[in-house]
Amino acid sequence: MKLHREGYLIMAIAFVLLAGVHVGNYFLYQSLGWTWLYALLTVAEIVMMYLVVQFFRVPNITPVFGEYDILCPADGKVVVIEETEENEYFKDRRIQVSIFMSPLNVHANFNPISGIIKYVKYHKGLFLVAWHPKSSTDNERSTVVTQHSSGKEVLFRQIAGAVARRICYYVEAGQQVKTGSEYGFIKFGSRIDLFLPLGTTINVKIGDVVKGRITKIGELTKD
Repeated sequence: MKLHREGYLIMAIAFVLLAGVHVGNYFLYQSLGWTWLYALLTVAEIVMMYLVVQFFRVPNITPVFGEYDILCPADGKVVVIEETEENEYFKDRRIQVSIFMSPLNVHANFNPISGIIKYVKYHKGLFLVAWHPKSSTDNERSTVVTQHSSGKEVLFRQIAGAVARRICYYVEAGQQVKTGSEYGFIKFGSRIDLFLPLGTTINVKIGDVVKGRITKIGELTKD
């Protein structure tokens, strides 16, 4: 496991602040002599630091996939599987698969297929809760479209939530990417939407807990 570079500054700030809290806690203990309070606050400080650090963890995983496989781009839970209209890029009917990411999930995001990046766009927006029906179109978000070697295109969208306040992505149009390689990071609870071609085989169902770079979301058709 490694810690993501997006978290270095936040972890350092958290450490300094919690170290200051601990110094205050120690002097309070010296003044009042309440061992139980000192122990309670110390445990709270450790838990808080652990939560900050675990948010930026990135497990060491070697993706295993077939040529047409669509790997899960993020850890979380499947909250939407439906046929819908995609109006930003395709402007036609697609299969939408949405994954909700809680603050306890790994928040690095990974390319679901191999291919060439055809489209990248960042949108400013609101910070509705990530499961809100309009979060996909109204919230701060980024949209990426990758064209597979078969010619089929997959759109995936990072969506900020009520807590998430920064979306990071590291790809650009024309770039060649590989399934399971990192393409972005969302800071604190959020959501990923995938828009897949009609006819795509879907291997997950609503309510499934999925893992980035491990779970097979589906498979593109070979025709």
